[in-house]
Amino acid sequence: MTTLTLMKPLRQNLMLNKTERTVTVLGIDPGLDRTGWAVLTRNTRSVLSLHACGLIHTESNQSLPERLKFVFHELQQILQTYQPDQVAMEQNFFLKRATTMANTVMTRGVIILACELAQKPISFYPPRRVKLMICGTGTADKKQVQRMVQLTLNLNKAPSPDDTADAVAIGICHLKTAPLANQINIKAAFLAKLNAAKKQQIKNSH
Repeated sequence: MTTLTLMKPLRQNLMLNKTERTVTVLGIDPGLDRTGWAVLTRNTRSVLSLHACGLIHTESNQSLPERLKFVFHELQQILQTYQPDQVAMEQNFFLKRATTMANTVMTRGVIILACELAQKPISFYPPRRVKLMICGTGTADKKQVQRMVQLTLNLNKAPSPDDTADAVAIGICHLKTAPLANQINIKAAFLAKLNAAKKQQIKNSH
């Protein structure tokens, strides 16, 4: 079962945003039982907007292959429908029992495969980094994160349930982090070319 919440008239807004050269990201909080997802954009004025969010829920009475197949197909449909430019997913740190850990790892695998087949670049963020970006502290609880998500996106109410809210937070973290990371990568690439040119110049002078 997949639940979906539309925050705005999605298709019209995304078509407009694409023409404005905005960035669309799909945030994902992975889990075999419940995978939260959210579609957000950052426009040319760096304004963040939440367009849609939802939950992919699998039934516990199904076999593991059936549940993984369902998550995979649902995510493929989400990628096809909303055409995100990028994907951001939580980097899990497991403090739970081994079975839960194994199930989540396998779910992450089918999610990564769906993104790879759709040719969508994917970034990973540990929970502490997401909390730090959203709330200013890596020890914030879920209610604090939800409240800051609500304020950041100027929503009437915080996204729910927790898995969906976490997916929104991951998307916000990516949209706030990506521009700086891109600048760093561009600078690093420029310095690498500059150093290579200097080495070539020195080599040619000998």
